[in-house]
Formats: sequence, structure tokens, C-alpha cells
Amino acid sequence: MTKLQKKTIWLVLAIIFFTCKEAFAYIGPGAGFAFISSFFFLIATFFVALFSLLIWPIRFLVTWMRRRKVLARASAKRLVIVGLDGLDPDLVQGLMDKGKMPNFTKLAQQGSFQKLGTSCPALSPVAWSSFMTGCNPARHNIYDFLSRDPQTYLPTLSSAHIGPSKRTLKVGKYAIPLGKPSIKLLRKSKPFWRVLGEHGIFSTVIRVPITFPPERFNGLLLSGMCVPDLRGSQGTFSFYSSREAAEGETTGGIRIAVKKQSNVVRGHLVGPPNSISQRNEDLSIPFEISLSGEKARVVLPDQSFELKKGQYSPWIRLSFKAGLKITVQGIARFMITETGQEFNMYVSPIHIDPGKPAFAISHPRAYALYLSKLLGPYATLGLAEDTWALNEEIINDQAFLDQVYLNHAEREKMLFDALEKNRNGLVVCVFDTTDRIQHMFFRYLNPHHPALKDKDRTEHAGAIEDLYRRMDNLIGRIKERLGDGDEFIVMSDHGFKDFSRGVNINSWLWSNGYMVLKEGGCEGMWLSNVDWSRTRAYAIGLTGIYLNFKGREAHGIVEPGQEEAALKAEIIAKLSGLKDDGNGSGVAINRVWDRSEIYRGGPYQKNAPDMIVGYNEGYRASWDCAQGRVTNEVFEDNIKAWSGDHCVDPAMVPGVLFTSFKLNRDSPRIIDIAPTALALLGTGIPAYMEGKSLIAN
Repeated sequence: MTKLQKKTIWLVLAIIFFTCKEAFAYIGPGAGFAFISSFFFLIATFFVALFSLLIWPIRFLVTWMRRRKVLARASAKRLVIVGLDGLDPDLVQGLMDKGKMPNFTKLAQQGSFQKLGTSCPALSPVAWSSFMTGCNPARHNIYDFLSRDPQTYLPTLSSAHIGPSKRTLKVGKYAIPLGKPSIKLLRKSKPFWRVLGEHGIFSTVIRVPITFPPERFNGLLLSGMCVPDLRGSQGTFSFYSSREAAEGETTGGIRIAVKKQSNVVRGHLVGPPNSISQRNEDLSIPFEISLSGEKARVVLPDQSFELKKGQYSPWIRLSFKAGLKITVQGIARFMITETGQEFNMYVSPIHIDPGKPAFAISHPRAYALYLSKLLGPYATLGLAEDTWALNEEIINDQAFLDQVYLNHAEREKMLFDALEKNRNGLVVCVFDTTDRIQHMFFRYLNPHHPALKDKDRTEHAGAIEDLYRRMDNLIGRIKERLGDGDEFIVMSDHGFKDFSRGVNINSWLWSNGYMVLKEGGCEGMWLSNVDWSRTRAYAIGLTGIYLNFKGREAHGIVEPGQEEAALKAEIIAKLSGLKDDGNGSGVAINRVWDRSEIYRGGPYQKNAPDMIVGYNEGYRASWDCAQGRVTNEVFEDNIKAWSGDHCVDPAMVPGVLFTSFKLNRDSPRIIDIAPTALALLGTGIPAYMEGKSLIAN
């Protein structure tokens, strides 16, 4: 461990002692509050630190001996891995050929540049889980963003489970939890940085997806994708409008009507549900906004700040009072979008405040606090870029780009701090910028995209090229900070394709007799109108189809064995090569896989969807299908800003792999990165890893 690493850890411990001053609370979806007493936290921290000091000589000796053996085998002093989520190899190659990505070109000349085989399906949570564990989904248990509860047929988050405290104490109108909520990581297998830690190698891991809740290991980690917001959701924005018609829910957020009298707007910021109240009402904070032309002053009970139309505020710290002297802390950005006769204001999802985190979003817990002291407030929500606010036209293209690059700047600062502090071992950082901008701006690469109908086609036509050139600049600045003995990997988890047409698999299952609806027909979300007593198959998530198995699903009717095999074969034969008659009879689905074809040799194969859909370029699960709606139409135009995707046949969307060293073979796969990292840093490769080292002999 270097002196800089030791200083960082001691600073982290100091922050624990000197910043915990009051009780905070976390609200999960139905989980209630987990009260964390700063006093008991301090006492517990003291005894943990004391115990660690007492056993330190023994641990140091064991670690020193193991590390000495590892260093003798290592070919790298430090390995830096930068993940650029969704960076597409064809777009990269095209810009390199035009001389517009000089730093990527130099890295390719120094080492290598190849397409990187992705996971099946090619979804970020699946691919990044395969990256960190070196194995396929049957061994790490992540198959999609969503899974389903076979007892209720309702969707569940695939990566983590958040449950309520098992006991509560009722005091008047309050129901006080007597323990912490259950927060459990559902990803299985061991990330390669834990293997490194077992051999005395220190790692810094920043915002890699599917690392929430954080695991203990020898290093520092800030969790990424799937960290919830303060409401316990994966991101719920708020939109305040003087138009009364605005009241109600919208996809990805809530609309709240406010009163505008003369140049003053009054209302309440909607916060998380008050889970210590038996009424479970939302917490709120009153606000008053004074307008002056395109400027405004926002006044909250404990602070005020200036806003200018079309510009984001800095992160604003918010304190929601739940009662019993319990305060719920969060941060949000504000932006006023209309100041004329009517008033509109967007408020981002309320993130967990990293300066006062109510539960662990990092390892050690105080690493999040350390970064907050170093950088100020920063985005903590797993999906921090508000794609739904743009989809629902609450914000415009420019506002979305501004938001994404504000988040990106925070991530850069975290990475460069890690590069300065951690001079030996592993540094990993994943940037979401590349994924989010391509999702929302791919329409500009297709002049015939349905989302561009009757809209400007030029203002942001260069957004993706600008994105790629910015990433090239980032790679150049990172390379300047690398020294002798450092090796460098730049990679993406998948590529990107156009998404112009949606396919509703549930509508297809219904129209072909595999799904039966109750009386009333096509109504309701999350398959609420399905007659399960007569339904044989259904779709949940973005690529998965499940059979309604007897003995597995609550109302299953499909018998395992012969009936199962025949039904799978029938559905696969009909869906593979499915044509879209509304779009020139183009092929919408390349093929459908039986899970036994692609997931073998793993203990979690039983949790996989029974079939996986591989869409053709231009297609994806429709928005209605993704929300569990059964409609009369199987195919529909995609008119949303979310116009690029990768939920297609994995062969069509490989990622990129740039390395500072030569590779030992062509056709690398994402599961090869973990064993390659272990080999570079001198450790053995565990037997559970299916990937192979890419280091040239």
C-alpha cells in the first residue's frame, strides 16, 4: 500500500468522525426508514478501528508475503481500465479514419484495437456483470434490468433487493422501524478486484454498474447503476407547472400544479414517502419563487438561490423533516423552463446526498463523504442522466446535454483523483455519458427516423460526433497521467444501433393464442389484464420471454418436460425471422434462443428467462411491451427521443477494446477482461472464470 493510499484511508476515517452530527434516514420502495444513530455509528467505528489496529501486524505480515509473490509475477505496476459505456466500434473506426480521434489512433498503434464480444443479451447490467466476474449470466445471475416475481408476475429489479425492516414500533401516528431495511446484492460470483484484494493488491473502482450495495474488499468503491434515488426509485423527476392540466403522474416522473400570482409562484417540493408515518404520505418542502423577467429567486425554509431560465442550478441540498427529529437528506438540480404567462420548472430526481449518505453507496462508507469533501455534492443516482425527462419533453435536447456533461465532469474529477492517489494496483472508472447521449441522439444519424418527423433535424445533428471527440480528448488527458509500468485498457460493454420500430412481444403472444386476456381487453400496465389460468407465455424486461410454468409461477399451466420443450420450439420457430409488414416486410427479429443454448454450466441458469429475443437492427421491445401493456398492435413507430439502443442480437453490437499492450488472439470477449487484469497484476485466475487472459506471450 502506497503512502497516498494510506493517507486517503486515514482521511476517509477522519471524515467519519468529524462529519456525522445528526440522524439521517433512507427510504426504500416500501422499506421504511433505517435510522442510523451517529452516536452508535461513532462508537462502532471506534471499536472496529481499535480491533483493526490490534490485528494489524498479523494482517500486514500475511498480506506482505502474498503481495510479494504476486508482484514477482506481475507484468504491470498499475492497470487503469476506463469504461465508455456503449462506445461503438464502427463509429470509432469511421472517425479514426477521418483523423478525428488521434488519441484512440495512437493507443491502437501502441497496443491494439479490436471489437469486443458482448454478453447475451447485450444489456449494460448483464455485460458489466460479465466484465467484472469473467463469467456468463448463468454464473453471475444478471439477465436484464428487470426480473419478475413468479408469485405476482410483477417486475422486480434484477440487481438488488430492498426490503423493509422486519419489526416496527407503533407510537401514535408513527410506525418506527426497529432495524435496518434489507439491502441485498443479487449479482453473484466475485468481481476480479476482490480477487486482487485477497492477494494484497489495492483497487479504486468508480461507478461500475451493478456494484450496489457495495461489497467489502481491499480498496475504494463508489457504486454505480442501480443506486436508487431518495424515493427508492431508479429516478423520478418532478415538473412544476402553473397549468392545472399538468397535475398527475407521467412516465419517469410526476407533474405538480403550482399557483402563479403576479410574479410569485408558490408550491411544495415533493420528496420521498414518509415511511415512519402510518399514513405514508409524501414529505415536502414549501417554496416561493419570485420572477423577474427570465431570472428568479427560489426561497426554501433554510436557504435561497438564484435561477436563470434554461440553466441548471448547482446541486441544492434538501432537508425533508419526517417527524421525531428525523431528517431525510437529498440533493437535486433545478431548472426553470418557462417564465412568461405560465410557469414551468423541472427538478431532477432527488439523489442521496453523498456528503451525508443515509446508507452505504460506497466502500468504505466514508469514501462517498471523502469525494463530497473533495469535489462538493455530486450525482449518486445509478441512472443519473434523466432520459425520461427528455422523452416526455419536460426538458429539451440542450438541457439534457448540459445535464449529462455536468455529471461527466464530476466523474472525470473522481477518476483523476484516483489516478493521483492510487499509483499501484488497479483503477477502474466507467463513464455513462457515451451510453446516454447515444440513446437520446441516435435519431440524428437516421434522417428518416420517426422521432424527427416535423422537428428540427440540424441543431444537434453533430451531438454524437462531438461526444466521441470529447472522449478522445479524455483518453489523451488520461494517457498524460500514466507512467512507466502502467498498462491501459479502454473498453465498452456493447455498441449501438438505430431504434426506429418497437415490437410488442406480449401483443404477439396474445394474437397468436399463447396469452389470454380477461374481459375488457387491452387495458392496464404490468400485465394486469392477463388471465393467467389460460396463459402459456409472457414477456418481462427488454429481451426475455417466460413460460407460465406449473410449480414455478403462481398460476402456472405449462407442464415441465415434453410440453415445455414443444412450446419453446413452437414459439422460437414462429418468432425467429419475424417480419414487419408495416415496414416493407423487413425482418424484425433475427432469432430467439432457448436459454439452454446460451447459458450452460452455471448454478443460476434456472433464474434466466426461458427464451431470449435477438432483435434486428432498427428494432427493440416497444415502450408498451417494456411497461407490460398488451395492445392491438405488434409493431409501432418509435417517436421518442430515445432513438438508439443495443437490446438486439448481440452479434450486431460488439463493444470496443483498446489496450496499451498486444493481445494474444483475435475476437476477445467481455468475459476475458477480468482474467486479463488478474494476469497483468500477477495473480492466478480462479476456476469459476470462463474468460481467458488476452496477454500476448
